[in-house]
Amino acid sequence: MSEKMIPILPCRTLRPVLDFYAALGFETTFQQRSPNPYAVVRRGGIELHFFGMKQYDPAGSYSTCLVATEDVDGLHEEFRAGLKAAYGRVPVRGLPRIGPLKDMSYGVRQFLMTDPGGNCIRVVRRTSEDLHHRPAPAGTFARALHHASLLADSKEDLAGAARVIDRALGAEGEEPTRVQLLQLLVLRADVAGRLGDEEAAASALVRASEVRLAAEERDRARDSLARLEELRAAARP
Repeated sequence: MSEKMIPILPCRTLRPVLDFYAALGFETTFQQRSPNPYAVVRRGGIELHFFGMKQYDPAGSYSTCLVATEDVDGLHEEFRAGLKAAYGRVPVRGLPRIGPLKDMSYGVRQFLMTDPGGNCIRVVRRTSEDLHHRPAPAGTFARALHHASLLADSKEDLAGAARVIDRALGAEGEEPTRVQLLQLLVLRADVAGRLGDEEAAASALVRASEVRLAAEERDRARDSLARLEELRAAARP
């Protein structure tokens, strides 16, 4: 079979998008300015096409595509390094941005990145043959983390994710484990930053930084700890 499917994604202008993908190690293999702006970028087996629309609003974009890989951790590390070199820091909010690595409840390990055109590239490694959403786990804090992660990363309902986390952390008579507390606070800081709520983001970052973990706990919380460092770096003047 020789079929191949390639997404064609919108943007307002090509140059910021091409610069973004160049920072990720992509090569621009084709570009035209007329009769319509159009370009192609390629990195290994990943090929993306873009077309320009002057009236396009990247902030209101719903365009997305999926990149399947066997090395999602390696790509995340390489992309972060490339973006830091190009932008001076890893962009974690606004456009463009790159999200954290996460083990999701539907059989993938993934990260999301959004280019200057507002296109969300979902990079995944399958961890299960079953891609259905798993039931929410038992327990107030595990369940809150489950639902808040889905709201933030699958539905882009940032305000809903914030409400779920705040409700769980405000529960009386129950205490999260230290790993759960760190995970919830890091996600809360991430969500607040993307909402533009700097005060809530700063408060959650301070609280997360104060959580002390044992070595075994740090291993289980490695993704959240990595995201915490990215968010702290982004918050520095």
